[in-house]
Amino acid sequence: MSKLPDMLTIGQVAERSGVPHTALRFYEERGLISSERTAGNQRRYPRTVLRRLAFIRTAQRVGLTLEDVHAALATLPEGRTPTKTDWHRLSTTWQTELDARIDALHRLRDRLTSCIGCGCLSLRSCFLTNFDDKLAADGPGAPRLKPSSEGGT
Repeated sequence: MSKLPDMLTIGQVAERSGVPHTALRFYEERGLISSERTAGNQRRYPRTVLRRLAFIRTAQRVGLTLEDVHAALATLPEGRTPTKTDWHRLSTTWQTELDARIDALHRLRDRLTSCIGCGCLSLRSCFLTNFDDKLAADGPGAPRLKPSSEGGT
């Protein structure tokens, strides 16, 4: 297998990383990755972008937003590729948020089963459509399920 060149085309990055061309452009627009331009205005990415893309995709897989990822990458020296130490430090800061999400999903799963079991889907008391019973003061009604352009909220 031949060694990768130091600078990669967008096609090479897409093929090697599994990230579509459109996502690469989107990430670049958001400042998550960067490229240089050739005299012909073609993008060329440093080979280290592959590790950065792996970092971005892994963070997304665990439920982090691109804003979270951008903030994390901003803590690194300009353009540096995240290391294992960086991932450990950043993932430690995300654990509380991820634990809260996991807890919320467990509660949702447990309540979803009972909700489907009762079959009511009451807008007055249903956890899924009326969290903490906030809509009860406004009265019942299916109009809340209609798009706002049809007069519901």
